[in-house]
Amino acid sequence: MNDREQGTGNREQGVLTMKGFFGRFFGWTNTSSTTVVGAALVVAVAGILSRVLGLLRDRMLASHFGAGDTLDAYYAAFKYPDFFYGVIVVGAVSAAFIPIFSERVSRGETKDAWRLTNDILTLFLLALGSVALLGILFTPELVSFFTPGFIGAKHDLTVELTRIMLLGPVFLGMGSIFGGALVSLKRFVANSLAPIFYNLGIITGILLFVPALGMVGLAVGVVLGTVLHAAVQYPALRHAGFRLDCSLSRAWRDRDVRRVLTLMIPRTLGVAVNQVSLIVELTFASMLVSGSLAELTLANNIQSVPLSLFGIAFSLAVFPLLSSLHAKEREPEFFVVLASTVRRILFFTVPVSLFLIIFRAQFVRVILGTGAFNWDDTIQTFEVLKWLSVSLFAQALIPLFARAFYALHDTKRPFYIALIAEAVHLALIPILIPRFSVEGLAMAFSAGSIVNMTLLYLTLRRRLPSWTDRVMFAPVWKILLATLVAGSAAQLSKYLFALTANPLDTFLTVLAQLAIGLGIGFSVFIVMAIRFRLEDFEALMRFVRSRLLHRPDLVASIEDHPEKGEW
Repeated sequence: MNDREQGTGNREQGVLTMKGFFGRFFGWTNTSSTTVVGAALVVAVAGILSRVLGLLRDRMLASHFGAGDTLDAYYAAFKYPDFFYGVIVVGAVSAAFIPIFSERVSRGETKDAWRLTNDILTLFLLALGSVALLGILFTPELVSFFTPGFIGAKHDLTVELTRIMLLGPVFLGMGSIFGGALVSLKRFVANSLAPIFYNLGIITGILLFVPALGMVGLAVGVVLGTVLHAAVQYPALRHAGFRLDCSLSRAWRDRDVRRVLTLMIPRTLGVAVNQVSLIVELTFASMLVSGSLAELTLANNIQSVPLSLFGIAFSLAVFPLLSSLHAKEREPEFFVVLASTVRRILFFTVPVSLFLIIFRAQFVRVILGTGAFNWDDTIQTFEVLKWLSVSLFAQALIPLFARAFYALHDTKRPFYIALIAEAVHLALIPILIPRFSVEGLAMAFSAGSIVNMTLLYLTLRRRLPSWTDRVMFAPVWKILLATLVAGSAAQLSKYLFALTANPLDTFLTVLAQLAIGLGIGFSVFIVMAIRFRLEDFEALMRFVRSRLLHRPDLVASIEDHPEKGEW
């Protein structure tokens, strides 16, 4: 064989190797989950990777720029695209598109389900594109009105970044509709990978685009992330049977589209209320000292890791099942599934929230404390983290309770409740800010979240005739007691470590204090869970053993046996 033939052969082999890799990769993304926790595990594992990348992203941003004007402008620029995306897309996908898509699939009407997907995609791309264009034209006015504290170069940078980022919701909207269909089909892998690729796009912006383009590179990286968010889901959707067939004239006449639009209106209003409250927070934060918005956002990003891994993962995974049980008029099983999911969420989030409060300084210093992010930034950020963590349990239950209403095709009650909760949230901001500064924003947010969760719980309790508080919350006192014992052990370990390793002024010593304290805390919690014979922990162990031993008989599918409340 001559050199030319050998080179051709090597290239062909390389192409085949790449085809094989992508074939295996996309084949993996096409797999489906059959149990609630199996689905939640897929979402959680991908969520861990996504959140690790997100924390790496925040560490890079904090080390490069510190908590100052640049990060304030960057995070402010995020708010406007998030507002439009949240109002137009989030309500439609979570409250309307998924239940109706699931209904069509459960009845074997797959062709109608794909037609609905195409029609919703057509209308939403048109809406998002139009809003993006208007937003780009009027960005200076938006920034001046909603961030009056941003002046001069800080104002100009915010305008420049916002104009580029406004392209992002177009691709995020596309990815969300793709993801909604995949979740309904219980194909969670590709949808769970989307946030990972989103963060990879932003990190690419920090590493490659900022050195080449300046601060504009941050915004370009965000848009790249939104493109990847949609692109990674499309092959799995196509493999499931979707074919792109957009028709605006057909979309206007589609009966299912009208149902989606009708159902989404209350949810959209609810999302709008929440988004408006975030804009109000932005307005108040813009008038505080430089770096306040960055500190609030960075602290929220840290506490959102367990929120995403447990609260959102479980609520997302159980939503198709709840919708299916309601469609089949299996209301008692609906409650059993809901109650078991509530207990799973509390089992994880209650101890994690206490550990976040105990080790708040260590978490912030390990994750963000490098480069331009100084000790003053650290102190302010971990104090904000403390107040956000207080309501972590409520934040984790809100998505589940809201989705329970959506599965019941009731989007009005969550909207009314959101109005009340946000009224409390916004009313507290001007009261708390003068005394507590940026911490007051976190306090007000936590208070609103607890009110929201409480009202959702009480309203849902009246909505379901089969509701039984004993079934819902019988093990919760055991979780609380186990958490208190574990928290006490973790606090003691932190104190003893500080005595023996003083001063704690290096990354390794702070990391060691955090790792040892968390290890002791979680170990004690597990011991207490075994001692109290917590059903949730025992079910988790059966689930893990079934996976390790390849014994599916050890764990039941909750869809087949909901009365068992299995994982």
